[in-house]
Amino acid sequence: MTAHHQAFFHEPTSTVTYLVWDEATRAAAVIDPVLDYATASAKVSTGFADAILKAASDQGLDIRFVLETHAHADHLSAADYIRRATGAVVVIGEHIGEVQAHFAALFEADDVVPDGSAFGRLVADGEEIMLGETPIRVLHTPGHTAACVTYLIDDAAYVGDTLFMPDYGTARTDFPGGDAVALYRSIRRILALPPGTRIFVGHDYLPQGRTHFAWETTVAEERAKNVHIHDGVTEQDFVARRRDRDATLAPPALILPSLQVNIRAGAMPPPSAGGKVFLKLPVTQA
Repeated sequence: MTAHHQAFFHEPTSTVTYLVWDEATRAAAVIDPVLDYATASAKVSTGFADAILKAASDQGLDIRFVLETHAHADHLSAADYIRRATGAVVVIGEHIGEVQAHFAALFEADDVVPDGSAFGRLVADGEEIMLGETPIRVLHTPGHTAACVTYLIDDAAYVGDTLFMPDYGTARTDFPGGDAVALYRSIRRILALPPGTRIFVGHDYLPQGRTHFAWETTVAEERAKNVHIHDGVTEQDFVARRRDRDATLAPPALILPSLQVNIRAGAMPPPSAGGKVFLKLPVTQA
């Protein structure tokens, strides 16, 4: 293997961020970084991202990329903060414009051009990015959102929200652009990788019976034990169960502030004429 990684767990949002680097060149990438956000005060801070930047600096790493697996609905991305601190290129799947178009309309975000131009690089299925001497291969894995991607680095797959630990299952598909059929087929692509392929998930939520957070599994373990999509589960059965489960789920607590920031590649909305930054709260009346 030519690459190594360090995982950072953001407990308030149950998110795992990965610092990945090429051993030979010390070129590094950060996968799915988180901006700290206090809901009650709407205060944004950077302690979690700063810890990652410090870890990179302490190990002599040069952060060249921020790799977003998708536009997250459960945490604010620190991609723009890391980009401004390091000069890193922010990477996301080429279908991000579909996600931007929906949420730019919802939030009346006239500054957002729904073509992915807020990000530094859009990547397609099968494309490779060179991290020093280590290739990063992209799989388009839609279903949770239309723009989700998985990053393959050495013998590891960084799957974002598409797949969770075997005892927790798979991503929800009830967001705009979500599709349970597409998710099933995306996960089957991931599970067609060699059995020993390590899978690193983007979140961990403690299911009943487990008391410790975890984020590493394998293709073989997922195929044998995933509670939603183990071997033998048909597409029809998966879709029915996934849709039934999604119908019971509440929206993520940070969905409204997160998406306003994340469709802007982690940047805040532009300030008002008075110099203040506002996040909008669209009100739905019953």
